Formats: sequence, C-alpha cells, structure tokens
Amino acid sequence: MNVFRIPPRLRPLAWAFATFLIIATATRLALRWVSGAGVQASLPGDAATFAIGAGYDVLTFLYVATPLALAAWLMPRRWLARRGGRVVFEVLCLAMLCLLLFVAVAEWTFWDEFQARFNFIAVDYLVYTTEVLGNIRQSYPVGRILAALGAIAMIVFTATRRWRSTTGDTMPFAHRTALAGAWLVAVVAGTWLVDADMKDHGTNQYSNELAGNGIYQFFAAYRQAALDYDRFYRTVPDTDALAQVRRALATPDATFLSQRGIDRHIHNARPERRLNVVLVSVESLSADYSGTYGNPDSLTPNLDALTRDSLVFTRLYASGTRTVRGLEALALSVPPTPGESIVKRPGSDGLFSLAEVFDAKGYDSEFLYGGYGAFDNMNAFFSGNGYSVHDRREIPDDRIHHENVWGVADEDLYSLALSRFDRAHAAGKPFFAHVMTTSNHRPYTFPEGRGPWPQKQRTSAVRYTDWALGDFIRRARTHAWFADTVFVLTADHCAMSAGKAALPVFRYRIPMWVYAPGKVAPGRFDGLMGQIDVAPTVLGLLGMDYDSRFYGTDVFERAPDRAFVGTYQLLGLLRPDRLVQLAPHRRVVSLRPALRVDLPQPAIADDPHATLQAISFYETAAHAFRDGGMGRAIPHPLPREPIAAANP
Repeated sequence: MNVFRIPPRLRPLAWAFATFLIIATATRLALRWVSGAGVQASLPGDAATFAIGAGYDVLTFLYVATPLALAAWLMPRRWLARRGGRVVFEVLCLAMLCLLLFVAVAEWTFWDEFQARFNFIAVDYLVYTTEVLGNIRQSYPVGRILAALGAIAMIVFTATRRWRSTTGDTMPFAHRTALAGAWLVAVVAGTWLVDADMKDHGTNQYSNELAGNGIYQFFAAYRQAALDYDRFYRTVPDTDALAQVRRALATPDATFLSQRGIDRHIHNARPERRLNVVLVSVESLSADYSGTYGNPDSLTPNLDALTRDSLVFTRLYASGTRTVRGLEALALSVPPTPGESIVKRPGSDGLFSLAEVFDAKGYDSEFLYGGYGAFDNMNAFFSGNGYSVHDRREIPDDRIHHENVWGVADEDLYSLALSRFDRAHAAGKPFFAHVMTTSNHRPYTFPEGRGPWPQKQRTSAVRYTDWALGDFIRRARTHAWFADTVFVLTADHCAMSAGKAALPVFRYRIPMWVYAPGKVAPGRFDGLMGQIDVAPTVLGLLGMDYDSRFYGTDVFERAPDRAFVGTYQLLGLLRPDRLVQLAPHRRVVSLRPALRVDLPQPAIADDPHATLQAISFYETAAHAFRDGGMGRAIPHPLPREPIAAANP
C-alpha cells in the first residue's frame, strides 16, 4: 500500500507499526539463528513460531503505541498544521524507535545468558538496578553499544521522515474517535483473550520462547510475580495431601508430634557430634563442570582432588534456577513454591531454618556473602531466621584482591570466613556457616595471576572458583578447628537454565562433596535426592536429635528417590522414571525426563500415585507458608505420637 494514501494524521502510526514489526521480526530471526540446533528445524515449526510471534508483536504494538494513537485522536487540526504539533509526533516516534532498538539488543544479551525472552528474572533484576546495571557495564561495552544504537536510530529516523509526514490532514474528529474506539476494543480484547502461555505451540521450549515478544513477556511475568497455588494449580483435599506428605516423611528416625502437620522429632541412632559445619553454596556450579561427575575435561581439579576423601552425592538436583531458590532450599528445606522465592516475600522471617536447629544446640550460626546482602533480600531473610549476617561491608578495601559489581573475589570472602571461624573457636563455640560465593557469575572477572585463564569467560570463572575453593581448604587446614569441621561443598543452581523442554531437568544436576577427613567416611551416595534433603542429611551425619518442620529427609535413613525442581511457574517432581510437571491453569502432565542431555521430554502415561505426591507436597508447602505453618516455634505435645500412626 502506498503510504501517501494513508490519511496524513495516521502516517506516524503506520510508520511506527512497520518499524515495530521489522525490528521484532529481525530480533526473532537473530535469536532463531543463534539458537541453532536447539530448535528442531522444520518449515511448519518455524512458520508456526513466526506466525504466533507476529500475533504477539501486533498486540504488543497496540500497547506500546497507545500514546501515539492518543495523539492522533486528540490533537486538533490547527495544532497539527503547526510545527509544534508535528514535533509531538516526531518525539513520540523517535522515542519508540530508540526503545525498540534498545530492547532488541537487551533481548540478545538476555537470550545469551538465559536462552529465553524476558521473563521473571528480568523483572526481578530491575528491582536491583545497582547490581544489574553494574553487571551490564562490566560485561559489555555499553558506551559503544549506546552510541551505535543512537546513530542507527538517527539514520533510520531521518531517512524515513517523509513517511511520517502529516501535511494536509483533513480527517474528521468523528473518524478519529471511531479509530480510537476500535483501538481501545482491540487492547481490551487482547488483554482479556490472550495470555503469555498461548505462545507455547509445541514441545520445543526454544521455539515456544521465540514465538513470544520480549516486551509482552516482561509485563506478563510482572503480573505473575505472585501466584496463589489454589487459584492456579491442581489441588486435592487438604487431608489427602497431608496424608501423602506425612507418609513420605515417616522415616525410621521420625516421630510425629501431632495428628496434623509435618512437625516431628528426629531421633538419631548415632551419637551426636558437635562438629563445626561449613556449607559453601557456589554460584552456578553445574555438576557437568567436574571430572568427578563425568567431565573428561574437568574444570574443577581442586574439587576433584577432594573426591577420594569425601562423601560424594552423585544425583543431587537443585530446586530452581536462581540463587534465592538454592538458599531457600538449603536454609528451609522446602519445595519451590510458585512465584517469588520465599527469601524475597513478605513474612519471610521467623521461619524454621537449619540455623534454628544449630542455634538450639549452642552453635554460632552465620551467613557470609561476598556482595552486599541487601540484594535479593538475603540479609533480611537470614538475619530474620537465626543467622548472623556478614557481607562485603565487613571486608576492608585494602584486603580485597579483586571485586566487581556482584562482590569481592571468592578468596576474599573465604578470608572473611576464616576470621569469623577463628573468632567463634576462640570463644569456645562450635559454628555453622553458610557461605555464598559470587565469582562464578557474569562478568566472570577475578584476580589476575591465579591461573592462565582469560578474564570475562565462563569457563575461566569456573576454574577460578575451583582454585579459590582449593585455596580455602588449604588455608583452613592450618587452623585449630579444622580437624573438627565438616565442609559441605555444593551449588546454589546450575550455570544454565534453558533447554528444549520447558523444565529441562538435566540443567538442575548439581554436585556435592562432604569433606571431613576422619569424621565422615568417604564414599558415594547414588540415590536420587533434592536440594531440600541437604540440611536433614547433614544433621543426620552429625547424629543430631532435633524437632523438625523440614520437607526434606536424611537420605541415609530412607533414600527419597525423588527431587523437587521448578521455575517460578512450573513445579516438578522428578522420579527415576518420570517428571510430574504442574503448571498454571491446573495443568498436570507426566514426562519422560532427559537427565543428561538436551532432549525433548515427551509425555508418558500418568502414574496416579506420583501425581498425587507431587500435588500434595507443593500444595501443603504453599499452604504452610501462607498459614504460618513454617514458623519457628514447634509445639511439644505429650505424649508424642508413635511413628506408626503416620502409616495407616
């Protein structure tokens, strides 16, 4: 269509529409190209991806261009004939062009990191602009990118000026009003009838992501930040759900404290040992990086060297894909409830935690973080749940070998940890410390001279992370408390989160070494387990008796043979032969899990018991947090209920 046959008043809108579609389609093409073999190449599949994507692009344009449509409707003809009126349209068009170009580049970098269009992570990151913007500045040549985008925007804007000309407008107000009304109807209808999940047209998650529009997905994720379990997910009667969970938690060491809930007393047959415990959760440490876990080109020689003297857990799966999910699982031993992590929610203090158990035993419980713990609400969460908190603010600048926007180098964090442990030992107190590292995170920078590894590369950061852990253990051996200390070395989550499946379980396998020469016998545990089982298993290794509200179990009392994995929307129960996946709109499906490689996870026949167990754990966990059932205080009714009552 000849643009000059379009009414002059509407030419800026037509220009904006064409520009929007061109940039959105180019972005989708670029992301399709970089996805390569991740997308199952086929003409029908790609055609569906781009057709669905075009629909989302049009709907997103209606939202984004609403200010321009309002100007086209309301601006009087006499104003539009003047320079000032035309400038309004020009400013709106230029602003939209700059925004679209910026979003296109942002989507490219986001896809490079997460293999997804904008999602809940993007929303989450906007809350912490200091860290996120700093990370971007340290990872990319921001000045040059912005300059290039500005130059491209001005070239395109200037070259297409005549296509936006509003000279000669004669459009009656009634016609403009009818157009504005149609625009409003389209926006309302799109909002009412379309949701972000409609893009999922197949089993390949890369294709599903490509079919979305980044701007639309961003705001959809924002709306879904809080997901009420009962509203969005399949439920069963509360009594049935509780019975299932109690049956799963009725391990030989447990005695339930009441007829309802999961409160129970854990009695360990082994004698209690008041050993120090150092739990290191390493940023983004996938099991696949390690020779211990089968990588012939291991990036973790220092950790591999500990394997001979460690108790190694070979089938441990992280709860989620974010640090806060790992912290939640390790501290609270709860499945990943939908929406925000508990770490970041209101009411996240006063909960029953691993530190609560150690505190009751007279330990000094600490959380140590190499960055500023205000990020992701970590300081507030840990300080509110039995830990004393120590972060970057306590490390003198003259003792820092390197830092970036996320925090100090791991070796400097470990120096802080060693000084804290010396202080606790000098006071005659055993200590429990949860140490959270930061170096293995983009921009992947670390102190020079630690190895022949180039800066700003993921593999280099993994090698440095491993070096720093080895150095930490070597330094720890020189301290008086070392012989009485159990080191638990694991990860918060894997390095990558995306795959061909919507919930790719091969991206959730993390390593764990329990290293305590002379205190914990070396060996292997090959049973399937989840991150929520780490806390009760460590307490079991110490022979501790305690009251518990944990959803995890000591794997040496009864191998759980399951793991809980999730995103902010999808909730999974991983069993050896299946993945039960719960999704909004009360969808439940059983899938064949791809445990080692990036493959689709096809649907398989439902197992009613596995499905009931998945629903029961997630439902009761969501209700427990909502209703205060995760609180710190555990009643002690007498007499205690015998364990047999949990197994009718």
